[in-house]
Amino acid sequence: MHHVWNPSALLFVILNSMEDRYSWSWVEAQSAQAAEEWNGCAERLLPAGPRYTSKEQCKREKAYDQALRAFEREARRAPRNPRERILARQRIVDVFPGFASIALGIEPEAVQLLTGSFLPIGTQLARWARGFDPTLSMADIIQALRNAWTACGLQALLGQPMELTPSIFAYSMLYPYSDNCLDHPGLSSAQKLRFSGRFRQRLCGHQLSACNSREASVWNMVQLIDEQYPRLRYPQVFDSLLAIHRAQEESLPQLDKGLRCGNPLGRSELLRISCAKGGTSVLANACLARPRLTPQESQFAFEWGVLLQLGDDLQDVREDVRRGSMTLFTYAADQGKPLDSLVVQLLNFSQRVADRMDRLPDGTGLLKGLLRMSWRSLILMAVANAQTFFSQTFLAELEPSSPFRFDFLRARNEKLTGRQALYSILFDAFLEAGPGEQNSLPRPSQSFAYADFLPAAEPGSLGSSFA
Repeated sequence: MHHVWNPSALLFVILNSMEDRYSWSWVEAQSAQAAEEWNGCAERLLPAGPRYTSKEQCKREKAYDQALRAFEREARRAPRNPRERILARQRIVDVFPGFASIALGIEPEAVQLLTGSFLPIGTQLARWARGFDPTLSMADIIQALRNAWTACGLQALLGQPMELTPSIFAYSMLYPYSDNCLDHPGLSSAQKLRFSGRFRQRLCGHQLSACNSREASVWNMVQLIDEQYPRLRYPQVFDSLLAIHRAQEESLPQLDKGLRCGNPLGRSELLRISCAKGGTSVLANACLARPRLTPQESQFAFEWGVLLQLGDDLQDVREDVRRGSMTLFTYAADQGKPLDSLVVQLLNFSQRVADRMDRLPDGTGLLKGLLRMSWRSLILMAVANAQTFFSQTFLAELEPSSPFRFDFLRARNEKLTGRQALYSILFDAFLEAGPGEQNSLPRPSQSFAYADFLPAAEPGSLGSSFA
């Protein structure tokens, strides 16, 4: 039989053979390297960074409160019609440059990047999310939004235009759907493992019927990714999704008082779990931002994920201690140790990740500077909200690194937490589409629904308790 030579097919095979394939052994090697980088940041001094006098902090706090009063004033007006909501949204956006300039010290070009790129992407994701599932809470959407902003930041760092693609939307939505299921204290380990096993099959390409509404939503998100990146042509995309899935499964013992087979997890095992879970999460974002990555780009994405995971664990330390979840930070707290040295270590690790980011050929200095600032702010805010876990000497040493005093940050965070209903009014105002702002919601060509599932759910399965 005569075969016609197809040069594009040959090129496709060659490209796939040259690319990184993110097997679990690859993840383990990256986790070990990230852990080594983390351990290399131990027993160091605070890294160099901006320092603020009390007078400067008070000036920034005044700007913060002025912006907060403006936001609350708009929320209390409770705009009733679409035109008023659009005008309210514009007034809020107009407040931001002055706030960012004084309170955060951000240059006008950086403000434009935030209001002209990141904010519209966030608004679009929120509209898509509510269009797909009107029952999603503001907290769920904000959780998805944080991931989408990471993915879109990666687009720019990888030389791609910043835009909310169907696959980035879908992956971001998997967090409030699947991640929260695996973290849910009300579900048994058997229920979580059953869902997780079915989810893995779906990621592998098996066309499973949905057992409940939550599974139907997850299946639809996977379908959106598959349609933008067909798995046969972009296998590394689904490698990365399967990697974060396995990392999530292996992190389940953290939620059960840090026990695996009845034995408590040690510090090195907690670090390995955190590195794998965080690293694969942002690696998947990078693959969706640009599916073919260089080894340098893969390593940066993985270490950025480790940094964000450890930052989240620091943010959640109070809640994790309360519910018995084990992380590096609760491990130290359970031993009665202040978290001073771990925060210094985290700040130094963030500096290493930033240095690796600076070596990427793409991405502007403006964007890289904003990311550095956001990582540092994440850590400082977490310290401000959990001061009882630190020595007074350390807090006094670290506080001048923050644009705001720690007591001020904690008080404003408590105030914001207590006024969620008020701020949800502003949140809804941002979902109102103005002229020329309509964005068509991506829909999978094959839609999964709970009604697709015909057999009765098993007793005690996710069919009843997870819907």
